[in-house]
Amino acid sequence: MSTLVSAPTTPPATTAGRLTEWRPEDPAFWAAGGARVARRNLYVSIFAEHVGFSVWSLWSVTVLFLGPEYGIDPAGKFLLTAVPAALGAVLRLPYTLAVARFGGRNWTIVSALLLLVPAVPMAVLIEPGVSYTTLMVLACLSGVGGGNFASSMANINLFFPERLKGRALGLNAGGGNLGVPAVQLVGLAVLATAGAAYPRLVPAVYLPLIVLAALAAARWLDNVPGARNEPGALRAAARDPHTWVMSLLYVGTFGSFIGFGFAFGQVLQLQFHDRFPTPVDAAWLTFLGPLIGSLIRPVGGQLADRLGGSRVTFWNFVAMAAGAGLVLYAARDRSFPLYLAGFLALFVFSGIGNGSTYKMIPAIFRARAVAESELTGDPEAAQRRARRLAGAVIGIAGAVGASGGVLVNVAFRQSFLASGTADAAYLAFIAWYALCFLVTWVVYLRPGSRTLVGV
Repeated sequence: MSTLVSAPTTPPATTAGRLTEWRPEDPAFWAAGGARVARRNLYVSIFAEHVGFSVWSLWSVTVLFLGPEYGIDPAGKFLLTAVPAALGAVLRLPYTLAVARFGGRNWTIVSALLLLVPAVPMAVLIEPGVSYTTLMVLACLSGVGGGNFASSMANINLFFPERLKGRALGLNAGGGNLGVPAVQLVGLAVLATAGAAYPRLVPAVYLPLIVLAALAAARWLDNVPGARNEPGALRAAARDPHTWVMSLLYVGTFGSFIGFGFAFGQVLQLQFHDRFPTPVDAAWLTFLGPLIGSLIRPVGGQLADRLGGSRVTFWNFVAMAAGAGLVLYAARDRSFPLYLAGFLALFVFSGIGNGSTYKMIPAIFRARAVAESELTGDPEAAQRRARRLAGAVIGIAGAVGASGGVLVNVAFRQSFLASGTADAAYLAFIAWYALCFLVTWVVYLRPGSRTLVGV
């Protein structure tokens, strides 16, 4: 009687933060220690990305401290929340590419330390008498935190096998998004204890956390061997119509989430000043929407797995249009309970849409790979091309989608400047969501021979 002896599998070895080999799709390698290494990198990545999101969102709470003594009108405050969103959107693509160029561990250390660039001067300079130009520069610099999401997602994507990527990326994204309500809770705590005279305490709280994130990355993260940026992938993705369709949809979902997260506190004070006369009155509600939107994001991915990403995204945009309609009605009727319900619905559905649109991108290219392999007879080459394009599209759509945060704040600014109300902004949001659900139906759901199966 013979005994089968399996080949020994050694756990992943590391040298100065660099893995000497990485084979997550090998079950024996994964069981022998790969899973443990991947989870360790995931937990540190979530923490570093969370701190980055918090720094990116600093001005969503900082503007609540800027009282009459700063001499800034509401339009000026909306600009202060728009510029970090703009820089964060611009940085997403280069941050995605930086992971393969410099290594995930190395870039996480650098990107964490870059958060000190806005946080340190904010903790020193923000006080009555500071010029508006200085505040604009500081607000823009906080946009460096917006790039951390892209590099963190690109890095964690390298660590997990295909069957586990969805859950890992969902946890990473959700943990990062929670940085928005977290910084607003910090702001609420400062307002409730020290008062509105001490805005500099909010960034000061994050200084040790930024250093801790960089130290944790240096101690516990790894560089994945063989990681590289696919040559020509971005050019190929930029020529693909699906890239720009998904970018438009992601503007509606993630752009709404980050834009409303930045603007919600200001809008509450402007629309219902009698109910929220002081910043602390508004701050206790400001964090609620981003918190719900962050926690519910994985639900969007799970629903997309069960029902199909395009179907979930379509009905989600219908719900977002209805939510914006309810907010518009409530604002005109001066009904705060309805207004709050409508805005919370917008956060809920923007969170669900974040998950469902993100799931659509790889599904689109998998469906095309099936059709391509039937023509060429080479399924492996088709799947490689699909993964290559999906990765590039995720980077582009993430960068374009984040620009929605700028559009939301600019829409509120222009609406209040023109009419003293946000009605025009809400009408613009309804129109955008209507465009998004129409595009989703025409491109992905309308019956026809060109419809992609399984998207």
